[in-house]
Amino acid sequence: MEATEQNKSKVVVIDSLQSWEFHVNQASNQNCPIVVHFTASWCMPSVAMTPFFEELASSYPDVLFLVVDVDEVKEVATRMDIKAMPTFLMLKEGAPLEKVVGANPEEIKKRIDGFVESIRVSLA
Repeated sequence: MEATEQNKSKVVVIDSLQSWEFHVNQASNQNCPIVVHFTASWCMPSVAMTPFFEELASSYPDVLFLVVDVDEVKEVATRMDIKAMPTFLMLKEGAPLEKVVGANPEEIKKRIDGFVESIRVSLA
C-alpha cells in the first residue's frame, strides 16, 4: 500500500478560482515555477496529454504542475486568456511567460526545459 501512495499524481487539480489563487500565490511566494495544463473533458487531444503531463510533473519535482478544466473553472481560463485546448502555460510569480497551444509533447517538454533552466539561472 505504501508504494502506491508514493506514486500518486504530482499534478494538482484546480477546481475553483480560490484554489487557483491559493496555489499560484503559494508558489509565487516560494519562487516556484508553475506549469498549467488547460484541458476539457470533451477535447480528446487534451485528454490524451494527461499521462504525458503527469510524467512531466514527476520529472520536475521543484515545479508546481496544475491542471484546469476550462468548463469547470471558466474564470481562470478567461483570466489567462485561454482560447483553445490543450494549452500549456508556464508562470513565474503568477505571470505567464510561455504558452504552448496544442498537443505537441516534444515542444512542450523543450519549452518547459528552457523555462525551468531560465528560472534556475535567475535564482542562482
